[in-house]
Amino acid sequence: MAQHVYECMFIFDSNAYARDPQGVSARVTKLVEECGGEVLAGRLWFEQKLAYPIDGQRKGAYWLSFFRMEGQRIAEFNRACQLESSILRSLTLKVEPRMVELRVSQASGQPVAEPEPEPVETAEASPPTETAAPETAAPETAAPETAAPETGDAADHPPA
Repeated sequence: MAQHVYECMFIFDSNAYARDPQGVSARVTKLVEECGGEVLAGRLWFEQKLAYPIDGQRKGAYWLSFFRMEGQRIAEFNRACQLESSILRSLTLKVEPRMVELRVSQASGQPVAEPEPEPVETAEASPPTETAAPETAAPETAAPETAAPETGDAADHPPA
C-alpha cells in the first residue's frame, strides 16, 4: 500500500492543553500509531479565542502535526479524532510530495536549506535593440497628436 504524508490541524480544549501539554503530544502520537502511521513532526501552533463556541469552549489550542500513513487508513484516523474528547475539531490534508521536506522542517523548527538559484538571463541584461527604443517612445509622442483640437481665441495664438 502507498503511504502518503499528511498534515493535520487539531483544535484542542485549551483547558486540557494547559493542564497537560505533554499529554496532547502523546495523544496525537497514539492516535497516529494506532492507525498504522508514523509522526514526523508536531508542535503547538498557537492558542486563541475561537470565532464561535465549540462544545461550550471559547478558547482553543491549535496543534499542527505531520505524519506518514496509508491513504486507506485516513477515514479510521478521522473517526478516532472525532471520538477523542479533548479534540474539538481536526482537519487532515494530504501534503504534496514535493513539499514534504519543506513543510516538515518548518513544523519541526529546523532550518530549511534553500536550493541554489539557477542563473537566468533576463531581457534587462541584454543590450537594447534599435526597434525597442521607437516602440517605447511612440506612445509619448502620440499623446499630443491625438489631443482634441482647441477652439476659440486660444487656437489662433501659438503657445508661449
